[in-house]
Parts: sequence; structure tokens; C-alpha cells
Amino acid sequence: MKNLVLLLILLNTGNLFAQIPNTLSKSEKVYGLSKFWQEVNYNFIYLYKIDRKAWDIEYKKLIAQVQETNNDYDYYRLLQKFCALLKDGHTNVYFPKEVQDKIQRTNFGEYRIFLSNIDGKAIITRINSSKKRELPIGTEIIQVNKLKTSLYVKEKVIPYISSSTDHIIQDWGISRLLEGPIGTTFDLEIKLPNGEIKSLKLTHSKSNKESVYPAFQERELLDFTWLEKDVAYLSLNSFSDPQIDSLFLEKLPELYKAKKLIIDLRYNGGGRTDVGMEIFQYFTNDTILYGSKSESRLHIPTYKAWGMWIKEKDSLEFDWAKQADLSYRNEFYHKFPYEPDTIHLKSKRIVVPTVILIGHNTASAAEDFLIFTDNQKHITKIGEATFGSTGQPMLFDLPNGGSARICTKKDTYPNGKEFVGYGILPDIKVKKNLSHYLENKDPVLEKAIEFIQNKE
Repeated sequence: MKNLVLLLILLNTGNLFAQIPNTLSKSEKVYGLSKFWQEVNYNFIYLYKIDRKAWDIEYKKLIAQVQETNNDYDYYRLLQKFCALLKDGHTNVYFPKEVQDKIQRTNFGEYRIFLSNIDGKAIITRINSSKKRELPIGTEIIQVNKLKTSLYVKEKVIPYISSSTDHIIQDWGISRLLEGPIGTTFDLEIKLPNGEIKSLKLTHSKSNKESVYPAFQERELLDFTWLEKDVAYLSLNSFSDPQIDSLFLEKLPELYKAKKLIIDLRYNGGGRTDVGMEIFQYFTNDTILYGSKSESRLHIPTYKAWGMWIKEKDSLEFDWAKQADLSYRNEFYHKFPYEPDTIHLKSKRIVVPTVILIGHNTASAAEDFLIFTDNQKHITKIGEATFGSTGQPMLFDLPNGGSARICTKKDTYPNGKEFVGYGILPDIKVKKNLSHYLENKDPVLEKAIEFIQNKE
């Protein structure tokens, strides 16, 4: 009878752990942890920002902990938590595909729920159409598994998020509030827009294909339309695919008609800096483009060996001694030669009053694009701070199909000003609040139209 009861309990809970494979041996688990720790120590550009002693202590703790994990999900979660200590948006640990396919964020059988961070609250901003009356847009999750939502985010979600900026940590902490493997159950307390408090129990299941309200806007690689009074709207949604350069050239005849221009980078998570630069050269009369300045760590083992014996006075007198001392402390860097890019463009330019829309999802190569705009007086940035992370990640494999990446390059403004960890700030800040979600409005675009209409 006891065995039967246990079986029924497992079936009713979705038998969570039975769905996740446990493929790794203890030695493989230690190897994967050690591989990540080693690559960080040798290649992570921001190693100087972390407490090395605390980092090594955590590694030693994890040697025992990873061996006792019940399955591949728990193992990789520990690696993600370890990675999050580095606080970098280009340094991440990824699940094997077999595990990732079993993880859900928004699907709960008859419910599809999408959350946004609005003033630090977990607010439902999209819901499957059949449930929009039961859980209206604006419904707040105030408690998760008997913990206040803010505390649950702090203790159960944020420790696994690798990000350079506080605003992204807060955004992702809420958008990933209900993430978990299929079968994971959440006991929620929710507050409807009318103030009514209700309880709701949700269990992750496979994807529900039902449409959501409000519907997601379909975005192409490049979107173009005309707004009022000769204002062209150009949304550059990714620099990952070089095809966007060709798509841009196809739109040039139309763009040349624009008296004013709005460029939307809010959905651009980056890609290749050179792809963005090919487009930006049309938006300036300059022949020189000033992009980001870069450096990476330089590891010469002999310098590091010498550095152990270097006295302070020696490092002040001799260049080799200074290099040895810095190598010993893992602070010896290769500064890439800085040369502004020269534009040889023969085509007509589009230098008109321009607004660039930016936000928390404007990242990486899209931020590099913004560096080019820094000295362009006809360009104004409107929106919120950007993602605050760029660089060159080094990719490598982890056991049984998992993977990781480590940021190897530091990028700054040409004068050395840092934006990684802060984001590139708008000239005019506009933030979407709850009323904008309720009315399905875009206040950033509205402000841009209002602003540019008054520009000559």
C-alpha cells in the first residue's frame, strides 16, 4: 500500500525528477565544474572585479556538492549559480538541449503567463486569450510558494542570473520568476487589478499553442514604415545576420525621402559590430567613425613565475618587472591598437534629425552601434538604459551537451569611459509603466514622435 501511495504522489506531481536525465558520473561533474573554473581564471576579462579568495572557496565547496546532484538539471543549475558570481552578461552556462527542452517559463497547461518588471513588481503583461478575464493584464503576483514575491526573487531566482547590470537582474528575476522543469508546481497568491486577492496553483506542462493577449508583434530582421510628416521609422532588430545590410540597402531609396528619422534598437540583442557599422555610416557626414576601445588579458607564464619574486621598487624601475608583477596578479593586459574606422562611402548620406530608441534589451553589438553615435549632434537617444554588456565571448563545451561562454574582451568608449555594468544612458528617459501596458501603448515611440516633430 505504501508503494502504491508513493507511486500516486509521483504521478500527481508530474514525477519531476524522472523527466530529467541523470547521465553524468561524479568525475564528469567535477570535470565540468573544474573546466569552467579554469577557463574563467585564465580568460575572463573582468577577473579583477571579483573576490578571488571567495571565488576559490566557492569552487572548493562545489566539488563536493556537484557530485551529489540528483540529475543533470540540478548539476547545471549549480554551475549557473557559480557563473552568476561573475556578474557578467557575456559569461554564461547553458543546459544541454535534452534538459533545456524540458524547462518551461510561461506554459502551465491551460494558462500561458508572461511577466514583466513594473516598478519592482511581478505583473502579468500577457496572458492566453481564454484567460484574459480571469487573470487580466495588470494582475500582480504577490506571493510564490508562501514567500513574498520580492523575497522569492531575491533568494530563488537572482542567484542564478549572470548579468552585468542591476536593472537586467531585476527584469530577469521577475520574467524568470516561474521558470522550471515540466512538472514544477507553484502556489501563488495574486492581486487582480480591482484589488481582489486570489490563490492560484500552476504546474508547468508542455507548450500551449493558444494565442496570447495582447498578441506579440511579428518582427522581421529589419522593419520599415512611414510615420506622420515625412518621419521614417526603421527598426534594426539584430546584427547577428549580415543580411540586414542588404535589406537596409533595399530601403535606401525610401529612406532618402525622409526629413526626419526614428531608428529603433530596443529589440536588438547584438551580433556583429561590423554589420551595424555598415548601416551607421549612412547616418553621419563624418569620414571617421570612433568606435569602442578594447583590451584583453595577456598570459605569459614566465612573467607570472618571475612576478612572485618582484619587489615593488623593481616594478617601478623596469618595464619587464612591471609586466611580471602584473602577470602574477592576473592584471597584465593586451590593449588592442586603437584606430578609428575610415568611411569610404560614395553614396548619399541620410543626415537628418534622428532619434534612436533604446532600452534594456539593446545589447552587445547594438551598444557598439551607439558608441558611433556619441558625437553626432543630430542624433538623440530616447528610452531606458541599455543592457550594459558587450565583448568577445569564448565558447566551450561542458559534459553531455552543455556549454558555456566567457567574456574575454573589455570594451569602453574611446576615452575609456565604461558602459559595461551600467548600460548606455538615454538623452531623454522614458519608462513604460502599468497604464501603458493596460492601454497597449508605446510611450517611448510616442515621445520620439513628439520630440522629432519639433526638430528642424
